Amino acid sequence: MGIVENKAKSALHKLKRRSLPYKYDLNVYRGCSHGCKYCYAESSHKYLTKKNFNKDIYVKSNISDILEKELSSPNWNNEIINIGGVCDSYQNIEKDYQLMREILKLMIKYKNPVIISTKSNLILRDLDLIDKLANLTYVNIAMCITSSNSNVSKRVEPGASLPKERYKALCEISKSKAFTGFHLMPILPFLADDKDSLETLVKWASQAKADYMLTGMLYLTGGIKKRYLSFIKDTYPEYLESYSTLYPKGGANKDYKSKIHNFLKSMRNKYNVNNSYSIFLPKN
Repeated sequence: MGIVENKAKSALHKLKRRSLPYKYDLNVYRGCSHGCKYCYAESSHKYLTKKNFNKDIYVKSNISDILEKELSSPNWNNEIINIGGVCDSYQNIEKDYQLMREILKLMIKYKNPVIISTKSNLILRDLDLIDKLANLTYVNIAMCITSSNSNVSKRVEPGASLPKERYKALCEISKSKAFTGFHLMPILPFLADDKDSLETLVKWASQAKADYMLTGMLYLTGGIKKRYLSFIKDTYPEYLESYSTLYPKGGANKDYKSKIHNFLKSMRNKYNVNNSYSIFLPKN
């Protein structure tokens, strides 16, 4: 893996989409070693000299200094910041750089609300800071788990923590003051969309006492389709024809989506799992 340290000009990136519960992203790295085969963020690497999103990791070594300047500005209104929009802040390199601890200390200092999404149990290292921040302001920690099967996970998300490790991490985080979310995103057709697999994941959300569970379909738009179907051809060739039929374009057909969503709704009802995060958002 190639590691490049560079200086960031800014820490916060203002988003154009208005449908999200936050307006700003913060990414302490560029590139991600999780290697998710469905990754939508690889396009963010295109303008850089190095092209391998999973192996060429850029470290924003001055991120905490830049962030403090922005948080201390009289123009900053303590907006919710989403940490890790195009990479996982708790990927393996974070074990050495520990940038997230510095970021969380700043959030505590300025009492700034955050949302953090991850596929890594490394986040437990910072549970003390997360809990401290959650006692001061809104904190939402979302754990993404796409399969309960370790063998599937090792192939589809080779650099991420194993599913049971993520589930156990979520159980621990739920004991803190932070709100917790279980993200079943994306749903993986033919690999982890059978009834037993989906029910297990909803049951995990319930057992982990997650405040909400969000589910989302796999979309194969842009360059993702070619890359993902190449992975399926090499690793799960028995499903290649089924994928090609299910995805004539970027999205799965309506009948499939309806069937999956209806089943998940019935499972959320069975296990009393909430599917709305908005009720926990701070009131302006």
